[in-house]
Amino acid sequence: MAFAAEQNAEQEISKTVLTSEHKASVTRFGLIAAAIAFGCGAIAAGFAIANVGSAAMGAVAEKPEIAGQALIFIALAEGLVVFGFITSLMILGKI
Repeated sequence: MAFAAEQNAEQEISKTVLTSEHKASVTRFGLIAAAIAFGCGAIAAGFAIANVGSAAMGAVAEKPEIAGQALIFIALAEGLVVFGFITSLMILGKI
């Protein structure tokens, strides 16, 4: 009887250890996923702003009255960072 109770206690302890290890790995992968989501959004926005910004400044140099319209296109490219940030916050909220 005492042996069965001891064996049962060991099984319960091993279950809690596995559960805490599982939670730690889920947290690690969640943090990595959030970092990738934000990082990819930032890199994509950097490439987009580089291309759109250079084209917009070339157009503004030829026609200065379209500077406001050029800024709108640059702001649209900047929206990629916002989407990556929101996605990473949603991932962090699930951890």
